[in-house]
Amino acid sequence: MRTYILRRVLTAFPTLLVISVIIFVILAAAPGDPLSQLALNPEVPPEVRENLRRSLGLDDPWHVRYIKWAWSVAKGEFGYSFSSHIPVIELIKQRLPNTLAVVGIAYLIAALFALPIGVLSAVRQYSFFDQAATTFAFIGVCAPTFFTGLLFILIFSVKLQWFPFIYDSTLKVEDFDTLLKQIKQSIMPISVLALFQMGQLTRFTRASVLENLPMDYVRTAWAKGLPERAVVFRHVFPNSLIPVVTLIALSMPNIFAGAIITEQIFRVNGIGELLITSTLNNDTPVVMGLTFIYSVLVVLFNLVADIIYGFLDPRIVYE
Repeated sequence: MRTYILRRVLTAFPTLLVISVIIFVILAAAPGDPLSQLALNPEVPPEVRENLRRSLGLDDPWHVRYIKWAWSVAKGEFGYSFSSHIPVIELIKQRLPNTLAVVGIAYLIAALFALPIGVLSAVRQYSFFDQAATTFAFIGVCAPTFFTGLLFILIFSVKLQWFPFIYDSTLKVEDFDTLLKQIKQSIMPISVLALFQMGQLTRFTRASVLENLPMDYVRTAWAKGLPERAVVFRHVFPNSLIPVVTLIALSMPNIFAGAIITEQIFRVNGIGELLITSTLNNDTPVVMGLTFIYSVLVVLFNLVADIIYGFLDPRIVYE
């Protein structure tokens, strides 16, 4: 196992290097100028704009700028934002709590609902409950977050006027009224992300339980006269959790990807909204910092999933 982990860690470095180069080249070739707002301002002299471009390194070839960026990342820095002139790492620290709160609660709700629904759907295969749960899961998987987000806004904000469709990130919880406002404005973005993740977890849990139901140890448990609840939750469910836990580790980057669009729709002042805004403003340091961190998370969670699978399933041996 140690050799396998070491090999995976060593191969992660060139993988991240290639990913960062590809993203940097795409951003360098993209149309637009991060200083376009200054160009439209007649009060800014041309020589000031040129000096600012040189100070930001925008006149250098893309490979020179990439080497400078990679060297700053190696030192634990991600540079400064072209738009706000604030260190990228500080921008991430400001936005990260909102993203973690929304994503964390959404994933917890998705797991709490998806696991029992998936188990019951498999045990009652082809029943009305199974068909309804399967249909719901397909909708959750197929419907993108921008569609469900806009649908929620039209129904619950415009028609019913139950919840605000703009997330107030400056709201501070100080009393019961502000707590109630925070809960109301969090319901829709959390629900959209939970629905997005619940469909995948439900389908995978159902498939995993169905795979274990015909096993010999399950038939032995039935032959002993154990009740259905004991057979399902004492024997089938623990063995079905092995691939489900692995899926949970693998799907963590997916829910962050879904949060990007969700935060933009509801104006949640988080990482996703920062990424889209920075992309539109050609703010290369911010976009590179966020995409690189996301790439690290993808590689990390894939490694964690493989390690978990190896520990939970004794049949898996890494050599």
